[in-house]
Amino acid sequence: MSKKTTVDSFSSSVETLKVISNDKTKNVELAGEGFSALYYYESILSDTVKASIHYVETGSSVDGKNVIEGLPLVGTEKVELKFSDAAGEKIGDTPKLELYVNKVTPLASDTRKEVVKLDLVSKEFELNEKVRLRKRYDGKISDHIKTILTDTIGEGLGTEKNVEIEDTANNFNFIGNNKKSFWTLNWLSKKAVSAENQKLGKSAGYFFYETSEGYFFKSIDGLLSQEPKRSIIYNESSDGGDHIPPRYDYQAFEYEKNNLIEAQKKLMIGAFSTKVVLFDPFKAVYEVVTPNLEETQEQLKLAGKDLPKLNDELNIPGKDREFSRATYYLLDKGTLPTGDTNQQIEKSDEENFEYRSILNQSIMRYNQFLSFTATITIPGDFTLHAGDAIFLDVPLLEEGDTTEPSAMDSGLYIITDLTHYISSSETLTRLGLVRDSFGRKGKPTGKI
Repeated sequence: MSKKTTVDSFSSSVETLKVISNDKTKNVELAGEGFSALYYYESILSDTVKASIHYVETGSSVDGKNVIEGLPLVGTEKVELKFSDAAGEKIGDTPKLELYVNKVTPLASDTRKEVVKLDLVSKEFELNEKVRLRKRYDGKISDHIKTILTDTIGEGLGTEKNVEIEDTANNFNFIGNNKKSFWTLNWLSKKAVSAENQKLGKSAGYFFYETSEGYFFKSIDGLLSQEPKRSIIYNESSDGGDHIPPRYDYQAFEYEKNNLIEAQKKLMIGAFSTKVVLFDPFKAVYEVVTPNLEETQEQLKLAGKDLPKLNDELNIPGKDREFSRATYYLLDKGTLPTGDTNQQIEKSDEENFEYRSILNQSIMRYNQFLSFTATITIPGDFTLHAGDAIFLDVPLLEEGDTTEPSAMDSGLYIITDLTHYISSSETLTRLGLVRDSFGRKGKPTGKI
């Protein structure tokens, strides 16, 4: 496979955009002459994938009528999608990509034609509004995630898609309390500690998200432990990407960085130091725990070389006073212990959830993770997905020409948001990137 250049951004194939009526008696293919544009979205900050189709309506698509009246198009219609990039990588082939119409928006019209936008969502996105969790869940958090996703529709979301879950180290018992599935999955994400990539008391926190390959439940440190899937370089050369240096897969067209470290806001949300006050109602005593970055950073998986170092002049003397955010909890003792009556009595002093070792650690880790962001636009590459790691080199800003990459801004990034854009003239992929630390660690290792 040859390296991608700017020429490749104009190559793609939209094979199928079939809309099927709700009664299954009619269908219409939008990938033909009326097709205008396709936007496909993935994000680790979103529960499901989404897409939108723009097409030109001429009024004779279904039985001599337009699509909206001919099917009719009222919402929840199934849409089968299949499209490929210049290298032949397909989305919607294996596994199939089937989304559902969530919103129909006329964008522009005249007496002869109309431009229509269809917003598409996953099946589970719609089912989430109907499914409520009512039963009791005992055991590992990772097991609860799988159960909620795969249980029979009504008891869970009943998904038949691939489900990839990173095993958790901690247990947590709870009752569904008639909550929605996605709300519960994200609620559990903040309480989870990875058995493989995190250490109890040092780091915590997961992301739950969907890509075209299925559903994923991954820890923050697990995402940062990946090998980069692509190595990309950004520079302002005008050769169209024909002379890409060795070890890089292709050149980015656009690059924009955004340092999200605003000191006061990061302190306010507890990115570097927190305090948790725990009260035991059975013993009428309280405990103060002050997890901070200096105590935990050696156990963290980092994208770069170093986490931000704050000015020691701002430190408050005394360990119990060095914090910027405080949280307060009743100890979760004797809540929903497992076993028969005697076993439950024996476990009445056990904690169901370890607040001191998990919750504030996840608060800190989420806010550290979302510290350094960048956005790049590359030739359409359908092998990439939200949650993948890439290696990005950007030029060092200095006087005169330079071939040196920036030691601070270059390195490993995680794809938080991904948009594939396909039109009749071009195919582009826009990546939202994030990492928790700065410093170029590792080297580019091109895969194509």
